Amino acid sequence: MTPTATPTQDELKAQVAQAALAYLVPGQIIGVGTGSTVNQFIEALARVKDQMPAAVSSSEASTERLRAIGIAVLDANEVERLSVYIDGADEIDGQGCMIKGGGAALTREKIVAALAERFICIADESKLVEKLGAFPLPVEVVPMACEHVVRRFQSLGGTASLRMRGSDPLVTDNGQHILDVRGLSIEDPLALESAINQWPGVVTVGIFAHQRAQVCLLGTPKGVRTLSY
Repeated sequence: MTPTATPTQDELKAQVAQAALAYLVPGQIIGVGTGSTVNQFIEALARVKDQMPAAVSSSEASTERLRAIGIAVLDANEVERLSVYIDGADEIDGQGCMIKGGGAALTREKIVAALAERFICIADESKLVEKLGAFPLPVEVVPMACEHVVRRFQSLGGTASLRMRGSDPLVTDNGQHILDVRGLSIEDPLALESAINQWPGVVTVGIFAHQRAQVCLLGTPKGVRTLSY
């Protein structure tokens, strides 16, 4: 027998993107996140776009992709609720808490997630962890507060560095900067998210515990694994 080839990471992402279509509610506006796995989901949406009136997007990049396949994109202020929000994660734990923001869209992602009745996380199995923190924690900050926030993370044992794009600081869709924090072991995601949210100058911390996932569709070599929280 010919051995079965191990799926590539892109193939795993395509699997979960396709599986996420089953969570859409025909006729209702959906929330769409940002990132490489979500890009696969947007491609899959093209085949069912007639079932949904519009979407709310968490980034300018996703908005462009959605409009390119003929899906109208609304401002978050135009909707009161979303039936579902589909997005990826940089890490997700056994309770559905996540680290997000590798694509620098964490603030808008958290806003759209807060509008949704259900957060469906789509990810390949490498993103599932026992404890959050190996992936650098993104934090969106007002530029004048960067050094203050760096020092606050030093007091927690973390090392924060300004995310760059070339020789300049990366600027988010909201006009802010991103700090990536290494060296944290996140024992209590909800408590740490709540604490960092209170620091002056922090716009959003990339811990999603208050807006955690209800379902994770995990791409594995044996197929899509569904985790419910």
